[in-house]
Amino acid sequence: MRISEKTSQDGRAPTRPGLSGPAARRLPVPPRERKPALAALAVLLILGGALATTLLVMRSGDRVSAVQITQQVGAGQLIPQSAMQEVQIADTGVDYVPWRFKDQVATTYAAVTLLPGTLLTQRMTATTTDQVGPGKAKVGLSLKAGQMPTDLKWSDIVQVIYVPSAGRGSGSAQQKVLATAARVESASSGRSGGGLVTIVVDTSIAPTIAQYASSGEIALVTLPGVK
Repeated sequence: MRISEKTSQDGRAPTRPGLSGPAARRLPVPPRERKPALAALAVLLILGGALATTLLVMRSGDRVSAVQITQQVGAGQLIPQSAMQEVQIADTGVDYVPWRFKDQVATTYAAVTLLPGTLLTQRMTATTTDQVGPGKAKVGLSLKAGQMPTDLKWSDIVQVIYVPSAGRGSGSAQQKVLATAARVESASSGRSGGGLVTIVVDTSIAPTIAQYASSGEIALVTLPGVK
């Protein structure tokens, strides 16, 4: 017995799947080409990144001794050892001054204002300074109690005042300011309240200050807040 094919409603014989239509006309897809060179490059990049990360972690564990500033040092001022302390930091390749050079640092000047907490680098120091350079002079003073503040210290800014002694008979000499802003280079206080002080002033007034200081007619007044 033969089974006849049913026709569709429009009278055409139904098509068999897989024998005609767009699917039958589709071109075969070629196999994907493998690129071993790119795969190898990707592996190398991954390994390189992992190695770099490992090196950074290992380097972060390396510690070196450096110089840290503990008190403000104005630009042009000598950097004292009392303003330095040793700290341990990671070796990041920055040219921080090693702690073993602290003695050499104490003979240099601040090229910029150094704030507490600053890690010192070589560019922050200078071997010369405008504060003690051409046109400047250091004057040593031996002062008595009452002629200087008891808390006078290095780097203070002071006024240098001429105070005529009571023994001057003419009475024409009057008190006057010889230097409006002299920087204290060093200061040491004695038990009696006086002390030895070295100040930096202009060369034009230095001889006058030295002359008055020899006769005990110099007094220093600090200027708080001035650096």
